[in-house]
Amino acid sequence: MTLVLITTPTFGRFSAEPWDMLCDAGVRAERPCEDGALPRADMLDRVPEAEALIVGMDRIDREVFEAAPRLKVVAKHGVGYDNIDLDAAREAGVRVVYAPGSNSRAVAELTFGLLLDVARGITANDRGVRAGGWPKTFGGELAGRSLGIIGFGRIGRLVAGYATAFGMTVAAHDPFLPAEAFGDVPAVDLDTVLDSDVVSLHLPATPGAEPLLDRDRLAAMRPGAILLNAARGGLVDESAAAELLSSGHLAGAGFDAFAVEPLADSPLRTAPNVVLTAHIGACSREANRTMGVAVAEGVLAVLNGTEPPHAAA
Repeated sequence: MTLVLITTPTFGRFSAEPWDMLCDAGVRAERPCEDGALPRADMLDRVPEAEALIVGMDRIDREVFEAAPRLKVVAKHGVGYDNIDLDAAREAGVRVVYAPGSNSRAVAELTFGLLLDVARGITANDRGVRAGGWPKTFGGELAGRSLGIIGFGRIGRLVAGYATAFGMTVAAHDPFLPAEAFGDVPAVDLDTVLDSDVVSLHLPATPGAEPLLDRDRLAAMRPGAILLNAARGGLVDESAAAELLSSGHLAGAGFDAFAVEPLADSPLRTAPNVVLTAHIGACSREANRTMGVAVAEGVLAVLNGTEPPHAAA
């Protein structure tokens, strides 16, 4: 029986539909770890038997493909597939499928939640109250402030809509989009978008590349600005961000993505005015169901010899 090996604990967590789709198709779906990602050594031990692999943030590189002679498809349980070596997949004759758009609203809503939290000090106030205090923290209102969005795909556009509803002005930077894709939002260069009261990242990271927002670019941000990263950790120099938060150059930050996950001994842990979440942007029940169905459809299409609806390779 065809084996679909699942390495991510979030596949089908809030909906039986993705599991039912695989079961009804007569394949054997196995998830060895229910509470965490499948350790790499265990994945390499099990993948030789698999014809399909459903993964989360696992590093799927040449070593994995070389260990999997029967593999036909890798499905990313998510919208970004930068953790999968597409060149190695093509050389191995393995298709790569993913679930674009499945978590856009979930990530956009979390991003805006981080902004509200940072701007008004909600988490900090909560900690003060729980500690027995009654702190009167004063934050800033969003109306009239400027939001600069880097990466204007589905998520960036949703965040822009939320910001507009709150009375913010919005500009965006995305060198890969045609002018008409920005609609009523001004398309600006990177330096201009960084000169905003709030800067929010919504684009993939190139593995091994230097952070897009390095020390110099972070320092060039407007004094008192807020930085949001619910995209990829590799986009931001986290040490520099922590220093600029400590110096007061940055008024606050919200991070849902980190260069090393789970978050290790990072200076962000002790930086002031920063809200840290455990890469939960996609973790809504609705997104979980949509994402699971999308990757199950992609896997089954490849196994049945038909073109998958969303293929990266």
